[in-house]
Amino acid sequence: MMGRAIFILCTVLAFAGCSKQQAQDRAAGAAPPAAALKPPPARTGTTAPVQGAPGQAAQAAKLTHQNEDGSETVEDATGDSGAHNALLAAVAASVMAATPAAAADLTGPVPWQEGVNYTRIVPAQPTAVAPGQVEVLEFFWYACPHCYAIDPLVESWRKSKPGYVSFSRVPVTWDEGHRELARLFYTLKSLGKVDQLHTAIFKEIQVDGDPLVARDPSDVAGTERIQAAFAAKQGIPEATFKNEFEHGFSMTNDLRNADELVQRYRVEGVPTFVVNGKYIADVASAGSPEKLMALVGDLAAQEHKH
Repeated sequence: MMGRAIFILCTVLAFAGCSKQQAQDRAAGAAPPAAALKPPPARTGTTAPVQGAPGQAAQAAKLTHQNEDGSETVEDATGDSGAHNALLAAVAASVMAATPAAAADLTGPVPWQEGVNYTRIVPAQPTAVAPGQVEVLEFFWYACPHCYAIDPLVESWRKSKPGYVSFSRVPVTWDEGHRELARLFYTLKSLGKVDQLHTAIFKEIQVDGDPLVARDPSDVAGTERIQAAFAAKQGIPEATFKNEFEHGFSMTNDLRNADELVQRYRVEGVPTFVVNGKYIADVASAGSPEKLMALVGDLAAQEHKH
């Protein structure tokens, strides 16, 4: 029983997500462990999402991580000792689910709990969809292994979602490195190729080890050459790609909109989902990648009924 509980705990940690700080470290060349998720600081049911600095940091704790070469890494991780830590709450819920009593409770419908599985955004934010449509946003980063791991589930859900759901991916733009991958996404979107090449981009970075950005993220010209070469392998002429990358009106507007959305929802970790400008959730809060997609679908259905 204890072994199963430990396995569940490790699984939740492994799928928690990439925090903003982790992403910046990874973009700078570090390989941070997967468990140190920093929960978004502005996700309370009584506080409106606002732009600006995150709230006061939680108490520091120590996490020990086993590296692939057998060594151990000890690092500080944000958190607290109470139920407000979304990651610890998710782990606790998963460990409880390992007991026979909790397992019995899971045989029937499992209600989602506001403040546990998702957070209500107060006030609700405006959406950019037609009347009768429910907006679902996925904030992601191509270099995030957790985004790569959940993407097959997202793709399956995207292809089978109800017609009333308007789904959009939003690449985070935390710094120059993230912004250049976001530029790749929106350049391909402008060319009508992003859905076709979305999985290929993940594979290029996560499997083939090509970061698709220059070693120095501020070297935009170098990044352009790298991404144009990738696009050429996918059948897009380099000149066509470079013209949109440098001068695309739609790409520029989409990139600016991504900046605004990341700030509006105070996105500090990925993957993160926002449903209709009212609810925000991630793998840690939902409990697992599968539960997250089910939660997103249920929240969207609830919004459609209203």
